[in-house]
Amino acid sequence: EGAALPSDAPDWAVAASERIKTAREAGGLGQTAIPPEGTKRVLLHSCCAPCSGAMVEEMCASESLDEVVVFFYNPNIHPRKEYEIRKEENKRFCEKINVSFIDCDYDVENWYARMKGMEYDPERGHRCTECFDMRMERCALYAHEHGFDAIATTNATSRWKDAKQVDDSGFRAAARYDGLKYWAYDWQSDEMTMRKYQVSERKH
Repeated sequence: EGAALPSDAPDWAVAASERIKTAREAGGLGQTAIPPEGTKRVLLHSCCAPCSGAMVEEMCASESLDEVVVFFYNPNIHPRKEYEIRKEENKRFCEKINVSFIDCDYDVENWYARMKGMEYDPERGHRCTECFDMRMERCALYAHEHGFDAIATTNATSRWKDAKQVDDSGFRAAARYDGLKYWAYDWQSDEMTMRKYQVSERKH
C-alpha cells in the first residue's frame, strides 16, 4: 500500500482505499478486470509509469494471463527531454517488477504530419482521436507481429481522457488483425485511480 491518506482526503478516496485494502486481504487483485476470452498474452501500451502501475498490477495478478508486456510508443510527448524522462522511469518501473518493456520509435515527424491542421483542437477533440489511433495502430501491429492475444492502453486510466474515445481507438486498431482483441474495462474507477496513486508512491 501507499502512504496513509491525509485527514482531508475526499470521501471517494477514503472509500476506494478501504475497498482496495479489503480486496488485498481477500486476495482479490486480478479478479475484477477480466481479460477478453482466450487471452493469454497482453501488450499494454503505456504513456508513463504512474499511469501504468495499477493496470500492470491488476493484469499481472490475473490467473488467466501468462504474460503482460509494456509497450512504450508516444511520439506525442514533447520536448524530447520529457519523452526520455518518461521512458526511462517506465523502464525502471518495469525492471523493478520484472515485466518486459518494449521501447518503440520516437517518430515525432510522423506525428506532426498526422496532426497537421489540428493544432488548436481542444482536449478530447479530433486531434486526440488521431493521436490515440496512431499509438494504438502501432501497438496493434506489434502485437500482431509478435503473437499477442490482446492490447490495452494506460490512456484509459486518465480521468482527463474520454474513456469511450480511447476505447474506440483500441477497438479500431485491434480489428485490423484477425484474432487480436482490445481489452476494455473501467480503468477510471475510484479503486483503480486510488491504486494508481498508491503504486506511484510505493515504487519510489
